[in-house]
Amino acid sequence: MMRERLHTSPNSTVRRVITARTAAPEGGARTRMRGWVRGCVSVFCLSATCAIAQEVPSGQPVSLSEVLLDAVGTESWVRFRFIAPEIAKGAGTISYAEAEGDFQALCDGFALTYIIDFELAVDVVVISLMDRPVPFGTSDPEATQFFEAFRPETNGCVWEAF
Repeated sequence: MMRERLHTSPNSTVRRVITARTAAPEGGARTRMRGWVRGCVSVFCLSATCAIAQEVPSGQPVSLSEVLLDAVGTESWVRFRFIAPEIAKGAGTISYAEAEGDFQALCDGFALTYIIDFELAVDVVVISLMDRPVPFGTSDPEATQFFEAFRPETNGCVWEAF
């Protein structure tokens, strides 16, 4: 599996990471209405350190942590990782059952727009909810993380069983 990364860390493989601070892919991304953009995109945020808040059916606060673009086998995957502190073990007030509709809403209402705006060609969309930031590919036994995968279609995201 090949990954591209904008930001490197000592133990990372190569992968592209698009965060709220660097919402455009490396070298910029072409958007339909705004031409070429680099760095922080004003459509998504107003400052270099902003988080993108999203409304979801469960009513919990959800904000975008990062977007990862991966080649998995012959498919192109995009992973939207959201912070959702109310799913925390013990102190959390939102169960998986209550958050289940959030995945579809985030895929249809945020991910598809993002994919179109940045003209990404992807086969699979993964929506992740985590109660705290967890570096991708690492384990944190104290963290709560929920994942769902979708196929992006013209009429919306279609749930894909793992």
